[in-house]
Amino acid sequence: SELFAGRSPLGQRIRVGGETYRIIGTMHPKGQLLGFDLDDTVYIPIGRAMAMFDRESLMEVDVLYSANANADELAEKLKARLVARHGTEDFTIVTQDQMLEVLGSVLDVLTLAVGALGAISLLVGGIGILTIMTISVNERTGEVGLLRALGAGRRQVMALFLGEAVVLSGVGGLAGLLLGIGGAWLISAAVPGLPTHIAWDYVTLALLIAIGIGLLAGVVPALRAAGLDPVTALRAE
Repeated sequence: SELFAGRSPLGQRIRVGGETYRIIGTMHPKGQLLGFDLDDTVYIPIGRAMAMFDRESLMEVDVLYSANANADELAEKLKARLVARHGTEDFTIVTQDQMLEVLGSVLDVLTLAVGALGAISLLVGGIGILTIMTISVNERTGEVGLLRALGAGRRQVMALFLGEAVVLSGVGGLAGLLLGIGGAWLISAAVPGLPTHIAWDYVTLALLIAIGIGLLAGVVPALRAAGLDPVTALRAE
C-alpha cells in the first residue's frame, strides 16, 4: 500500500539493488520485531540474490515445520541428508529452541549486569546519604541541643533525622524513576517499532528499596544526634 497507493501490486515492477523485478505475489502481514518491519522484505530468486551479494553458495536456509513435529529429530534428518549430499559436514544447523536458549543466556547476562550496576548505584547512594546526614548532624549540633533543652526526647530527634534521610532517598529515587520513564518514552518515540513496557510493580519496588537504603544510611547519624548531650551541644554552638 505504501508503494502502490492501495492498488494491487501483482504484475507491478519495483527496483531492488539497482535491478527491476516484477511482483508475482505478496505475503501476509507479519508486523514488527525489535524495531524492524518484517513487512519490508522482498523475496527474489536465489540465483539473483547470490549474484547480488557475490556469493557462490547459500548463506542461510530457513526450514518451516509443523507444530507437532520434533525439532531435534528433524534437525538430525536434515543433517544426515546434507552430509550425504555434501560429503562433509560443512554447515551448521540451529533449531529454534537453541536460538531461544542462546537468547535467554544473553538476557540473563544482561540482567545480571544491570543488577550489578543497580547494586553499585544503591551502595554509592547510601554512602552519599550517610555523608550528608553526618555533615548535617555536625552543623546542627546547637539546634539539636536547643531541641533537647526545650524538651524533645531522644526518639524525637532520631525520628527527625531519619525522616530527613527518608525524604532525601525518596526524592532521589523518584528523580531516578522519572528519568527512567522519560528515557523509555524517548526510546519509544524514536523507535516506534521497539516494544517498551514499564513494569509498575518493579517501579514501586525500586522506590521502596531506595527509601529503605536511605533509612538504613540515616540510622548512624540519627543515633549520633539523639545521643548528644544538650549542655555539650549548646556549648559547641
